[in-house]
Amino acid sequence: MITGGSRGIGRAVAEALADEGVNLRLVGRTLTSLQEVQQSLLQKHSIGVEICETDLSDRGAAEQLAAKNSGIDILVNNAGAVPAGSLQGIDDDTWRNAWDLKVFGYINLTRSCYLDMRKRGYGVIVNIIGTAGERHDPSYIAGTTGNASLMAFTRALGSRSHLDNIRVLGINPGLTRTDRLEQQARTRARMAGKDPEDWRQMLGQLPFNRPAEVSEVAAVVTFMSSPRASYVSGTIVTVDAGHSVAG
Repeated sequence: MITGGSRGIGRAVAEALADEGVNLRLVGRTLTSLQEVQQSLLQKHSIGVEICETDLSDRGAAEQLAAKNSGIDILVNNAGAVPAGSLQGIDDDTWRNAWDLKVFGYINLTRSCYLDMRKRGYGVIVNIIGTAGERHDPSYIAGTTGNASLMAFTRALGSRSHLDNIRVLGINPGLTRTDRLEQQARTRARMAGKDPEDWRQMLGQLPFNRPAEVSEVAAVVTFMSSPRASYVSGTIVTVDAGHSVAG
């Protein structure tokens, strides 16, 4: 099951897992987008692809989704869209709505799916988080704080989940070429008093002079969720070519 599976990193993960013959359940808020991805995958692969139109920011949605989709071997928590902004620039409603989807959405769906995995004695949970939890950017304060929380959540749960034969780990993508990256960069440009059309300048100097591609992140997710990474749990894998530790 992949949340936020209709675009960006989520869609790339779906395509990468489909290449490995994995049957998929894609979750998203827009039915037409999910249907488009579903048809595209079915045309290329001999796998099962189910779709679930769900807003995981709604209270009880995660629990209902898990109840309707038992038997999940791999859960990829990916849905989230925390806006950029400073402490004074993000009001209470915006902050809470963003966390309802990403922070509490991850926690609630993990809680529900974990119970089913424990009954069956197997499971892998991969949380797509983000390097803002490492870099602590005040201009992305809601995302920075939420990501840091999810990193701690992943490490805490993953440090003991082996007792239930479940692996829990996180992937921290750095700047990755998605539509959302452009939107955030435009917001940062406006905050800096610059032309939003010059958003590429807000990315700064990146390793290899480019952001990551979604396929590069998806490749790491695919490996980490596979039996080849069977001794990895409670770990956060950063995919940013060293950018977050470059100083």
